[in-house]
Amino acid sequence: MEGESRRIEKPERIATYFHMEKWTLAVITVTGIFYNVGMTAGPWFEGQLAQRLCDIILGKKVFADMVGLALLYVAVILVVQTMRYMKRLFVRRFANHINRDMKQVLYRSLVHKKKEELEKESAGAMMTRAISDVDVCVEGMRKFTTEIFDTGVVMVAYLVMLFIYDWRLTLLSMCFPPAAYFIAEKLKKTVSRCAAAGKESAGRLNEATLDRVENALTYRVYGQDENRNADYEICLADYEKKAVSANIWENAMQPLYQIISMMGAVFILWFGGKNVLGSGWTAWDIAAFTTFLSCFTKLAAKSSKAAKLFNSVQKAQVSWKRIQPFMQDAEPEQDITAGEPAGLVVSGLSFSYQGGPPVFQEVSFSAGPGEIIGVTGPVACGKSTLGRVFLQESDYQGSIRIGGRELSVMTQEELSGMVGYMGHQPELISADIEENILLGDEGNALKYLRAVRMEEETAKMPEGIHTLVGNGGVRLSGGQQARIALARTLCHRKPVMILDDPFSAVDTETEKEIMKNLRELARDSVVLLLTHRLALFPELNQVLWMSDGRVTVSCHETLMRTSADYAALYRMQEKGGGHHEA
Repeated sequence: MEGESRRIEKPERIATYFHMEKWTLAVITVTGIFYNVGMTAGPWFEGQLAQRLCDIILGKKVFADMVGLALLYVAVILVVQTMRYMKRLFVRRFANHINRDMKQVLYRSLVHKKKEELEKESAGAMMTRAISDVDVCVEGMRKFTTEIFDTGVVMVAYLVMLFIYDWRLTLLSMCFPPAAYFIAEKLKKTVSRCAAAGKESAGRLNEATLDRVENALTYRVYGQDENRNADYEICLADYEKKAVSANIWENAMQPLYQIISMMGAVFILWFGGKNVLGSGWTAWDIAAFTTFLSCFTKLAAKSSKAAKLFNSVQKAQVSWKRIQPFMQDAEPEQDITAGEPAGLVVSGLSFSYQGGPPVFQEVSFSAGPGEIIGVTGPVACGKSTLGRVFLQESDYQGSIRIGGRELSVMTQEELSGMVGYMGHQPELISADIEENILLGDEGNALKYLRAVRMEEETAKMPEGIHTLVGNGGVRLSGGQQARIALARTLCHRKPVMILDDPFSAVDTETEKEIMKNLRELARDSVVLLLTHRLALFPELNQVLWMSDGRVTVSCHETLMRTSADYAALYRMQEKGGGHHEA
């Protein structure tokens, strides 16, 4: 596995993530102060340029004086904008790091939850809360960090300038921006309620979409298409209504905030004009009037953005409350770090579901790192069940030892570090392709896409490696889903890896290329390859042939001589291109 995740103390606290990025925040603070204090140079230069123009018209100055002042203005703005670039660069880095850290905690939390706990949540709601809410929360943290400086610091700087020019007029004109804050605060509950309702409705729609896709055949066979479509339309209409409501409350209030904040300009035009004429509270020239008006308009604009920021932060708070129960990472990461290469010894392994006959019994074999073992047999022979036994979801009889340690006595964390599993169902998360492979870790996802022969297909997608796969990978074909799941398993290599039907829906040549890459990437692992496709079995180290509850452990050549069923299946696939099942 490439890239190392950071240990996070108290991941259930927002302050933890800010503290972890303290050095990045220090750079943001320095550059943010320089940039936003420097923003006051704009109104001052605008006032001086207006005064210089008046002086040129009156014959007191020449055009060269205007050019010199303009060049100085450009130089100052270049320095200020450089600080702005540096601040934004580090703010983005801060947000990326927080997003990665939160998702690492989230993934580990979900992985270690029991199956019964996860089944209490619907698939659509789980995806919505677990993935998109992290992005919303981090975006709120990013905006908060940015606006502390781009709104807070610059507003203070503008306010100081206004007081320097005329403190009475400043107090009078600044009565209105606080009104925008007051309205935003009063609308806090409404914004939060609408945002939460929108999220819940999105979860129901995701679940309805997933159900509609997965069970389309069942609904059609039993004549329930129209009923299901009607239910889906209800979910869609509800989502549209609640999404529109949430967007209106979040975005449509912005013009109102700005209008209220700008109302003080009326007083500036009246009383500021008197200052210029010499009959006001302070004696002004054109430069002072222009600078004051420019400062106020910029300050009012920032005030309206600050009100909008409150709404964004409120949305982030809603998302944080939803994901906070999942943000538990009490155990250190080393508990689930992949173990060293180890041998696998299986002795007298038997399994049966409660109250049922044995699915298989008395399975014994051993393998060392770098060996690939093929497991096959007729339909419903139990090969997938054999693979799932390694996940310790149910008790087994006999012994499975990895590196000399019995599987049944390992903790869930130890098991996660020893056994990698790619199930028959890929179980992709509602994120992009890269996220589905790395699962929050750092690394080069393209390396693993290349290994499963999917790099070119990904490059042709609209967003490339950042293309969203949809709930459960619904936007991808079955073969693409399986290869992304295989890429994920190879990225997170473990001493023992169980691969259930990894070559689904690929042609023989692609299968050979993937197998070649698999041998290279998994050279330190024992691989159990559960599949009905036998084209590559002559190259495997061992073969487990499962039939009628019995398991024969041998090699391809021996099975071709001793098992008529195996030989017949292999020859049938060889003749038909390798895609037949028994």
